[in-house]
Amino acid sequence: MLKENFFETIAASINKHWDVPCFSDLDGETITYGELAHRIFKIHYIIAEAGLKKGDRVGLVGRNSANWCVTYLAAVTCGAVIVPILPDFPSAEIEHLVRHSECKLLFMPNTIHDRIDEDKMESLQGIFHLDDFSLAWSRDKKLPEVADGVEAGYHERYETMLTGREVRFPQISNADLISIVYTSGTTGFSKGVMLTGNVLMANILYFLSCIELAPGDNVVSFLPLAHAFGCAFDFLAPMAAGCHVTFIEKTPTPKVLVADFAAHPPVYVMSVPLVIEKIYRDRIKPILETTKIRAMLKVPGLNKLIYKKIHDQIYDVFGGRFKEMVIGGAAINRDIEDFFRKIGLRMTCGYGMTECGPLMSYTVFDDIPPVGSVGKIIPYLEGRIHDPDPDSGIGEVQVRGENLMLGYYHDEEATAEAINPEGWLMTGDLGRMDEEGFLYLTGRSKNMILTASGQNVYPEEIESQLNNLPCVEESLVLENAGKLMALVYPNLESVDKACLKGKQVESLMEDNRKTLNVKLPGFSQIARLKVLYEEFEKTPTKKIKRRLYNAFS
Repeated sequence: MLKENFFETIAASINKHWDVPCFSDLDGETITYGELAHRIFKIHYIIAEAGLKKGDRVGLVGRNSANWCVTYLAAVTCGAVIVPILPDFPSAEIEHLVRHSECKLLFMPNTIHDRIDEDKMESLQGIFHLDDFSLAWSRDKKLPEVADGVEAGYHERYETMLTGREVRFPQISNADLISIVYTSGTTGFSKGVMLTGNVLMANILYFLSCIELAPGDNVVSFLPLAHAFGCAFDFLAPMAAGCHVTFIEKTPTPKVLVADFAAHPPVYVMSVPLVIEKIYRDRIKPILETTKIRAMLKVPGLNKLIYKKIHDQIYDVFGGRFKEMVIGGAAINRDIEDFFRKIGLRMTCGYGMTECGPLMSYTVFDDIPPVGSVGKIIPYLEGRIHDPDPDSGIGEVQVRGENLMLGYYHDEEATAEAINPEGWLMTGDLGRMDEEGFLYLTGRSKNMILTASGQNVYPEEIESQLNNLPCVEESLVLENAGKLMALVYPNLESVDKACLKGKQVESLMEDNRKTLNVKLPGFSQIARLKVLYEEFEKTPTKKIKRRLYNAFS
C-alpha cells in the first residue's frame, strides 16, 4: 500500500493552490481551487442529508466539464463510490448501469435526464442537474427540502474550513473502493472495474514523476473523463499538481483541437492515436509527398532543415508550449511514430487497461525507447510474458502490483477469469519483451488468427501497414473462409482531392491490397478487400469494435 494517501493529496492541492485557477469550461466559467472546495462541500451536504453512507454509490453522467470533476471529487472525498457513465451510452444502457451498481444518487445534464426512465432504476433516491446541482427528480420525500437548504446548510457546516482555507476530508484508506468504472470495450458487455485510491494514486505519482508540472500550468482535456485514461491524466494528475484544466465538450476533431490549443496552450498533450494520425495524414503527409519536398529530403543537411521546420509547425499546431505528447488508449501507427521520432518530436506512448486505472507501461522519452515499443512496465507493477512462443517470444502480457483493480463489481466469475490465484492480471494482450525490458505488443489474443498452415497472424500489424497506403483512413483484417479479408474505410478528403469516384475508389483499394501483399509473407497476405463508406463504430478511446464486423467474415 502506498504511503501517499489519495484523499489527503486532493485536500493538500486545494489548500496549497486556493487562489489558482483550477477548472474552466471552454467558452464558460473558470473556478479556482478555493471555489472548487465550496462546490465539493455543497455536494457533501447533499450526500450527507440524503442519508448516504460510506460505500454507497453515486452515478455521474455527462461530458467533460468543471462540474463533472467537482461531482467526482465530492463523492469520493466523503466516502461514497463514484460511478462514471459515458454520456453516449444508449438510455437503456445508462439505466442498466445505474441498476447494476445500485446508485442512490445520480448527477446528469438535462439533455440526458430527459431520455431516461426513473422507474427503471429502483435504487435511485434522486437525480441532480449537473449544471447547477439543483434537484431534478426525487423518490425520497426529504430531498426537496435538502435541495432548498443546501446554500445555507453547507456554509454553516463547513464554514471554519472554508474561511480558514484549510480543507480536510474524512479519513479514508487508500485500500477502500472509490470508483466503479464500466468498461466499454471491443469484445462485449460492460463490466464494472472496481478501483481504489491506491490504484489512482499510483497512476498520479508515476505521471508526475515523468512530466514536471507547476501550479497554473495549462492542460486541455478532451478525452472522455468517464474513461480511466482521461480521468487519471487529464483530470486527477494535473489537479494534484495545481494545474489549470480547460475542458472541451465538443467532439475533438483536429479543427476543433487546433483552435483550442492555440487559445489555451497546454504544457502536455494527451491524445488517442486516431486524432494524431488524422492530423499527420491531413496536414503533414501531403506536404511530404510533393515532388519538391521529396527531392529536398534526399539532400544531406537540407533534410534536417526541413525536418526542423516540420517539427516547429507541429509544435505550433498544439499550442507551442507542450513538453511532451503522450499517446495512449490504442496503438499508434508505427510509420507515423517513426516519422515523429525522426523529426525529434517529444512523443511518448503509454499502454494500459481500465483494470489498472489505467497505466501499465510507459515510454520515457529520454530513455530513447525503440520504435514500436510501449515502454517498460511502470515501477508500481511487475510484468511478465506468460507462456512465450519459443521462436518469437510472443505470449500473453500479465501484470500485478499496486495499481490493480479489486475485481469486477458483482461478477466473481469474470474476476476469476481475469486475475489468477497468484494475483496476475491476464490482460488478453499478446506481446514480447526484449532484454532491456521494453515491451512490444502484437495484438489481442482474441484477435489472433491461426491459419490453415498453422501460422499465427496478428491482424493489428497488417492494419498498421494498410492504413499508410493512399486514401486509407482505417482498416480491419478478419478471417474469411480460411483466408484473410480486409475492410477499409477510405479517407474521404483524400478521395475528393484525387477526384476519385465509385469504382475508382475500389480500384485504388485493390491496388493497395496488391502493394501490401508484396510486403507480406504468403500466409498473411490479404485475399479479398471490401470498401466501407461508413466509419467504423468505436469505443471512447477510438478502438474499432471488432466484434461488430465479424458478420463480414
